[in-house]
Amino acid sequence: MEKIIDENKQGESLVLEPKKENTRKLFIESYGCAMNFSDSEIVASILTNEGFNTTQNLEEADLVLVNTCSIRDKAEQTVRKRLEKYQSVKRQSNPKMKVGVLGCMAERLKSKFLEEEKIVDLVVGPDAYKDLPNLLAEVDEGRDAINVILSKEETYGDIAPIRLNTNGVTAFVSITRGCDNMCTFCVVPFTRGRERSRDPHSIIEEVNDLWSKGFKEITLLGQNVDSYLWYGGGLKKDFEKASDIQKATSVNFAKLLELCAKAQPKMRIRFSTSNPQDLTMDVIETMAKYNNICNHIHLPVQSGSDRILKEMNRLHTREEYMQLIDNIRRIIPNCAISQDMIVGFPTETEEDFQDTVSLMEYVKYDFGYMFTYSERPGTLAERKMEDDVPEPTKKRRLAEMVELQQRHSGERTKQYLNTVVEVLIEKESKKSKEQWSGRTPQNTVVVFPKEHYNIGDYVNVQTHDCTTATLIGKAIGYSENY
Repeated sequence: MEKIIDENKQGESLVLEPKKENTRKLFIESYGCAMNFSDSEIVASILTNEGFNTTQNLEEADLVLVNTCSIRDKAEQTVRKRLEKYQSVKRQSNPKMKVGVLGCMAERLKSKFLEEEKIVDLVVGPDAYKDLPNLLAEVDEGRDAINVILSKEETYGDIAPIRLNTNGVTAFVSITRGCDNMCTFCVVPFTRGRERSRDPHSIIEEVNDLWSKGFKEITLLGQNVDSYLWYGGGLKKDFEKASDIQKATSVNFAKLLELCAKAQPKMRIRFSTSNPQDLTMDVIETMAKYNNICNHIHLPVQSGSDRILKEMNRLHTREEYMQLIDNIRRIIPNCAISQDMIVGFPTETEEDFQDTVSLMEYVKYDFGYMFTYSERPGTLAERKMEDDVPEPTKKRRLAEMVELQQRHSGERTKQYLNTVVEVLIEKESKKSKEQWSGRTPQNTVVVFPKEHYNIGDYVNVQTHDCTTATLIGKAIGYSENY
């Protein structure tokens, strides 16, 4: 599954510094995964050069864009409600407003939005954002505009994203687009196309630029980051046809991680999302070698049952996954591991579910993202399998899984009780204006009194209490990275 979906960010409208010379107003909001939020920054960068400033007032917008997600039915329903809201505003107070859909849902429902329902003026797929100026010109002339062509080359490596609604401390850096893993439940390969990697030089340039602007942490982002492979351009599947010199000078994910870690030794490096079949030992060894690569791996498994994994077309077994976990624990003993799980995949029996429960007991994940299976149109599972697990059964299994994960999360958090942890301060605590909130390298949230510290500081915090997922403590000084 395309991850990570941060429920707190869903529907967030984006804002950037206005340019005096820009006269048109753009309202853009995003749903779905981190990749969608990153893409919205690219879109804003393109449209800034087309005369747009952002607004958070929907009623005054000349152009309204919603960046969409197709990973879950819930996300699609939410976007539909937003489109209805835009249409209502357009009818009642702003008839000149133009409405556009971006991203995965745009690619999937292009004709339905434009021709059947006539609820949008503009449909732009994930690989067509550079075509926005041409598409807007079409819309300005009174014509509907569409470009959902999936590219084999586009990585947007030449566009510097504008950082929107950012805390000025953490940022996403996209390194791959698309996915070649044809998991039967997943719509991503159909909405984002074949996998291709971005030139490592442009990635390092972006990392250095972010550091110069005061950012202290980046997350290298892709549908499957471990599958990153640069050999001068081209699809990963064509690597076998590359020349000897291309193969000799190629950069895989472990090498890219090392390049980033060396480029900015005081900048924290994270990455998401990993796929068990592609997470190689050299990546784990590189993580262990550099202190600024955070000890956290998001490692979706989806199921603990070999039979269900095969039905999902996950190219790893339960045993291989457990061996990978053992290797991570051996090489990086204090590495946090998080998961994605799907409950109620077609034909899942109680025995299959108990296999997932026992795998969770084996790993004891630090945290996780758990969902009941929802059929996605266009996927192999939707075409070939019946969604035959009753909804009450799905909900019961999900509740059991969530309860188990909460217990494990609590155990993992307690490991850091009465210890000193390094925290990068990101924002004010939600519960108290007197406290800062930040994260450890293991991605655990820590809250502590503000005192004289500031957002962006690396501080050492002595912990003395915790909830299931949050450490509570007091800062005892700046860390060595300050």
